[in-house]
Amino acid sequence: MLEKKYFGVHTDDVTSKEIVEDLLQRVPNDASLQDIAREIEFIAAVREGLSQLDRGERVPIEEVERELPSWLIR
Repeated sequence: MLEKKYFGVHTDDVTSKEIVEDLLQRVPNDASLQDIAREIEFIAAVREGLSQLDRGERVPIEEVERELPSWLIR
């Protein structure tokens, strides 16, 4: 299992609410709701990706290398 840390704390021990509370302390006072929502979505996506890896849901590197050119903007 990958070691998942959020500011030095294992994320398995940190609740989603605690992560959002920490985020709200770190964003500038003039941050828009859209900025905050993007940050929350990013954190949620990273946590979900790590959970998928923990469950063994991986994409083989060969498949990534094969598909990567189609992901790039030319």
